[in-house]
Amino acid sequence: MDNLYRETLLYDFYGDLLTHRQKQIFEEVVMNDLSLTEAAEEFGISRQGIHDMIRRCTNTMNDYESKLHLVDTFLEIRKKAEEIKAVSKDEKVNELADQILALL
Repeated sequence: MDNLYRETLLYDFYGDLLTHRQKQIFEEVVMNDLSLTEAAEEFGISRQGIHDMIRRCTNTMNDYESKLHLVDTFLEIRKKAEEIKAVSKDEKVNELADQILALL
């Protein structure tokens, strides 16, 4: 899985557990693709400070994931629902698989 996709999923599941400032910086750099230099200027801290903050945020969210496994579980449920849909010829089963996928 590509790194940006994984970071996005981690943020979706665990972003609310970061501080307001961490969320702001992480969103700008990772989600909105702001450069470290641009973020440093916007937030009034050094490029190294921005880099360290992103690394700490990612490490924190990875720590939560290693304990809770929410992202891994989400991905496994989605994969299984797609497999069910692919192999089933039953219209009701496919409809239920679609409903599960829509929830995810």
